[in-house]
Order: sequence, then structure tokens, then C-alpha cells
Amino acid sequence: MQPDMMAVVARYREDVSWTERLGFPAVIYDKGGDWPGGVPLPNIGREAHTYVTHILRHYPEFPRHTLFLQGDPFPHLTPDGKAGVDALLTKAADLLDRGASFGGLSWCRLRCDRLGRPHSMFDPAWKGKWRGWGKDIPVGEVFEKIFAGSSPRLFLANAATANFLVSRQRILTRPLGFYNNLLSLIENDPYDEMNTGHALERLWHLVFDGNKRLNRADYG
Repeated sequence: MQPDMMAVVARYREDVSWTERLGFPAVIYDKGGDWPGGVPLPNIGREAHTYVTHILRHYPEFPRHTLFLQGDPFPHLTPDGKAGVDALLTKAADLLDRGASFGGLSWCRLRCDRLGRPHSMFDPAWKGKWRGWGKDIPVGEVFEKIFAGSSPRLFLANAATANFLVSRQRILTRPLGFYNNLLSLIENDPYDEMNTGHALERLWHLVFDGNKRLNRADYG
């Protein structure tokens, strides 16, 4: 029997010993190669590669709810960036109490257009931090590569930091072909030179919104 809750953690070099305090199982996908018991993955595709890989490996057997988390999600949970495991659990419990099938864990929402604007990709302070620096974020383009129909003009992302809770039902709203296509898209931009991973941070709320009309016919 599947547990009611599981955490899926995308680790690079973070100390993820905090997962021992969650009180439910955690799968740690390790892209740093040095976490005992971690599931090794190549260091590509940001956390999106980790999340979609997990979904494909376990489809359709999921717990009732899954927390998808970065290796250090805590700076994103509260405005002061000082949250800990207790705050994480409180946010997850609040979503469950409200009967939410999906919810971002960040303290803020992000509004952007089809180019991901406003964003900080041209900020000189971030130059060299990732290969997509100096480029827009192809939110609209990625939308049209994975969903049916034309991209909206504006997006309001409530899981922009890629830390969120999602129900089994919402994961299964998208057929296996959707996730295969999504993984291919991520693997075609392995080092995020085109900012595919950044675009997906702004699209997770639509991936898991439960709207089957967004599924393309060729997904089966």
C-alpha cells in the first residue's frame, strides 16, 4: 500500500538530513553524487528533470499526496528566508486541511508574460551563474510545446520556486505521453541554456491544474 504522503527531493550539494524530520518517506534524488542512500541522477535539467523522472519511474503508482522539493526549500517559504521543517510541515498541513489538490509552498506568487518578464536574467550580479543568463524565459513557447492550444498572455504562478504539493489525482490528469514529452524537452536543454527549467517553474501550476482540455491528442 502506498503511504498517504511522500517527499521527492531534488538534491545537488545540499544537506538534506532535514528530511529525517518530516515524519513520512522521502526519496532523495542525488545529482551531487555524495549522499548516502540517494538515488543517483545526472546533473542536468534542474529540479524539473528530477521531478519528471520520478513521475515517469512511478507512474501510475503514487501516494495520495507528494511534496516536490528542492534540496534547500526553506529560503522560499517565508519572506525572511528563515523557515525550517516546522514551517514546511505547517504549510503542507494547511493545504491538506483546505482540501487542496495542488499548492505552491512559496510565500509569494509570480506574475509574468510569455517571455517570463519581469525577471532578473539580465541582472549583472547573476552573470555566469547559469548558462541562460542574458536571455528571456520562454514561458509561452514551452507552454505551446507541452499543452494543446495557444499560450496565455499572462501567467500567475503560485509554485514559482518549484516547491509544491500535488495529489495523485492531479498527477494522473496528464497521461504518460505528456511526461515523456516533457522529459524530452528538458533533456534537449540539459544545462538550461534556453531557460527551459526556469520556464517550468512558472508552469507547474498548469501542469497540475487538473484541466484535461490542455492534453494534446497525440499524448494518448
